[in-house]
Amino acid sequence: MTLKVGILGIQGDLEEHVSAAKKAIEDERLKGDLLIVKTPHDVEAVDGIIIPGGESTTMGVLASTNGTLSKLSKRLSEGLPALGTCAGLILLAKRSQDRVVGPTDQPLTGSLDIEISRNAFGRQRESFEAQLSVPKLGNEPFRGIFIRAPLITSVGRKVDVLSRIQEGVVAVQQGNIIGTCFHPELSGDTRLHRYFLSLITRDA
Repeated sequence: MTLKVGILGIQGDLEEHVSAAKKAIEDERLKGDLLIVKTPHDVEAVDGIIIPGGESTTMGVLASTNGTLSKLSKRLSEGLPALGTCAGLILLAKRSQDRVVGPTDQPLTGSLDIEISRNAFGRQRESFEAQLSVPKLGNEPFRGIFIRAPLITSVGRKVDVLSRIQEGVVAVQQGNIIGTCFHPELSGDTRLHRYFLSLITRDA
């Protein structure tokens, strides 16, 4: 079986996720093709999807305009595995607010029962790294790279917390969906992408 792994390509850091996903597929000795997802038809064609970092409001508005966001929301509710990072996590959330301006009305899939605080740590100059404990990935710490990162401020009862730092929750999973406040694609560590792939192969 050849996996079809999609990466939402409307806006955001695609190249890094493409490289990380390719390496994860190789590490797991799987057969897989990567598809840049830009239309509702593309969403239908994939076995799992990565939603990258970028500018969450722009991503949501553009994806809403051509129907991609509603199709994505439908497929996620049907069990499509997903990995959302930073802005991608925001796009998956049920509720979003900005640290400065408060609640936002940006388009979201509402697939993860969480609330997000955007830019929770400040702007670009407040970017940082942290060694994270992520038990699902094993005992070795995972290098979390936080760039204009959000923070998960509340989680629903069906949401599993995968990792947290002193300030709060930074990684979650709800069924088929994984979300991180940090950028695993920049870490050089494929474990999170490999875990995402395992959600696809589990149901294949």
